[in-house]
Amino acid sequence: MTVHLATTVEGSGPPLVLLHGITEDASFWAPVVPLLTPWATVVSVDLRGHGASPDAADYDLDAMADDVAAALDLEEPPLLVGHSLGGLLAVVFAARHPARGVVDVDQPLALAGLQAGVQQAAPMLRGSTEQFEAFMAGLFESMRGSTPDDEAAALATRRRPRQEVVTGIWSPLLDGTPEDLSAYVERTAAAVRVPVLSLHGLDPGPDYADWLTARIPTATVEHWTDDAGADLGHHPHLRAPERFAARVREFAATLPA
Repeated sequence: MTVHLATTVEGSGPPLVLLHGITEDASFWAPVVPLLTPWATVVSVDLRGHGASPDAADYDLDAMADDVAAALDLEEPPLLVGHSLGGLLAVVFAARHPARGVVDVDQPLALAGLQAGVQQAAPMLRGSTEQFEAFMAGLFESMRGSTPDDEAAALATRRRPRQEVVTGIWSPLLDGTPEDLSAYVERTAAAVRVPVLSLHGLDPGPDYADWLTARIPTATVEHWTDDAGADLGHHPHLRAPERFAARVREFAATLPA
């Protein structure tokens, strides 16, 4: 069953849908939205269990992507721009619904590597509230890259890590077998036919581009660093919003009408 999502619509032009990361909400896109609205109709979405959208009985990834499709009242397929969890859902959306293209921000689709770490952390993720919150804080700290202390702290105070939501979304990682997870990723990737820009603020590894393009031949992988060559971190769109918006516009201009 789909969940009615909270959305906001701004700007004019071809539709562009923004999907936020886990524990976040649509407001995390605020620095980017004014840079996109001059040329796009920007739909910002709160995913189920996040922001102003309601909770749900489960957090199945396909169902979450279907929520987004149900929330859109568009006359043409959108460009999906998603960060972290939102990047994964943007790919899932493109595998299940009409889309012009996908920008996946700092979410590698090779989930098998992530699964081992999540399963190792299961006692904390499913433990006390204090254990869960400590794990989530440590996780985001490990992904900050060169993000300055004040910016990292500001992001941390705005996140809303809810245990039942996070463990629900990560259920395939926590409870599924590596074979089931791999099959889901392979099946989803094989259904994507539109161009994908996979843009990372954390290095996805030297083999990731080959891994992704073997499964989604239309994909392009980019890794962004700062002037010193250090990772921008998990939020490259917030570290360099002007550069990010310009790159999204450049990518959008290459998409079929």
